[in-house]
Amino acid sequence: MADDELTRAMTLSWRELKAILPWGDTYEGFAPSGRPVQVERNYLWADAEGGDILCEVSVFTNPVLYDTAVRRSGRIAKLG
Repeated sequence: MADDELTRAMTLSWRELKAILPWGDTYEGFAPSGRPVQVERNYLWADAEGGDILCEVSVFTNPVLYDTAVRRSGRIAKLG
């Protein structure tokens, strides 16, 4: 599920994201198994403001188990 969420999170362009960074959100969803989970998505400057954007996704069953979250990350490159 974390891989799928990262794929969706990476569809936003650098140009769309630059005006709102840093930004993050957590929402409730359901894993493919039907189990309720929380999904956290964060967008941060990867190295320095105005450069590449780091996209981080975490999927966990409840806030108490946040440390056991499945995590994925990717970079959205600044083009041009």
